[in-house]
Amino acid sequence: FAGGVHDYMTGMISTRHDGASVSEIVGIYLGGGMKNVMRVFSVILLVLVGTVFATGPANLLAMLTPKTFDAKFWLVVVLIYYFLATLLPIDKVIGKLYPIFGICLIIMAIGVAGGLIVKGYHLPEMTLANLHPAHQSIWPFMFITVACGAISGFHATQSPMIARCYTSEKDGRKIFYGAMVSEGVIALIWAAAGVSFYNGTGGLSVALAKLTQNGVVYEICHTLLGPVGAVLAMIGVIACPISSGDTAFRSARLTLSDWFKIDQKATKPRLALSVPILAVGALLSQIDFQIVWRYFSWSNQTLAMIALWAASMYLVKNGKMWIMTVIPATFMSAVTATYIMIAPEGFHLSSKIGYPVGIIFAVICFGIFLYKKNRKKL
Repeated sequence: FAGGVHDYMTGMISTRHDGASVSEIVGIYLGGGMKNVMRVFSVILLVLVGTVFATGPANLLAMLTPKTFDAKFWLVVVLIYYFLATLLPIDKVIGKLYPIFGICLIIMAIGVAGGLIVKGYHLPEMTLANLHPAHQSIWPFMFITVACGAISGFHATQSPMIARCYTSEKDGRKIFYGAMVSEGVIALIWAAAGVSFYNGTGGLSVALAKLTQNGVVYEICHTLLGPVGAVLAMIGVIACPISSGDTAFRSARLTLSDWFKIDQKATKPRLALSVPILAVGALLSQIDFQIVWRYFSWSNQTLAMIALWAASMYLVKNGKMWIMTVIPATFMSAVTATYIMIAPEGFHLSSKIGYPVGIIFAVICFGIFLYKKNRKKL
């Protein structure tokens, strides 16, 4: 629900500012310094998103096709599609494919959830115990690992594209809030499928180590739905990351064009931005997927945190109930600061240091917000 608040606010604020990118919105409500930080964060995040959502679909497609068409072949195909989706007007490629992708995602979710019920898989009881096989700390790692299924700064980078396309603000709640709730449901279905199918988190971890994420998805779909259903479900799982990757690279182009005031009506300036963006993504796709994913996850949640603070200042300025965005903004401030302090890819400090630093950072952010809010009243 915090993700729904984040997506709705960033989408509607972008709408009120004629489809402005999230970095420009942050600049309006948090100042020029934060705008530049957000610009850099947005572009890095978007390229990382495009990269992680290029390698994953390529590996899944390789499982569904003859050995002649291996993962490298499909990676090239996916990147070519991403290039076209980044370059061409949104109604030429993305607008035509997304309704199909949406249907596939619905079929996948219903199929997997229904398969669990019909075949009598037992969903483990919820517990407050730490069920991680290596007893990895729940705080803050869970809130970074879940990523887009809970709250996603990446979505704030997508909002301007929708804000420039949809025709009525009345549809904002369905488009922004509703889509995030739907994504949360999909995340819950796959979490339930993983622990039910492999009889708990321990079995799931063993399967992930043996089969990788792609193999686990394939095995679950094939077992629950049979060959035909597996193909339908796998297409749904492939469509989900592809529909993130293509818009990620496209949003990176739009963010850069807003940043450097480059008009995108002609093909040549679109090419000038699209080619280097895709080239960087292609190079990053050769790096270990797990490493890229970790940095993507943290930057994704950090961007969401900044966007929520900007939304809070928007609500203050307009005399609205700011507490609705301040609560998740403060929470995510603590999550992101703690994570980068203690994570192996961060500063790798002790939790005795990382936990207090995260809480102190969140308190400071909240204090700065209250100070700015009171100054606006004066």
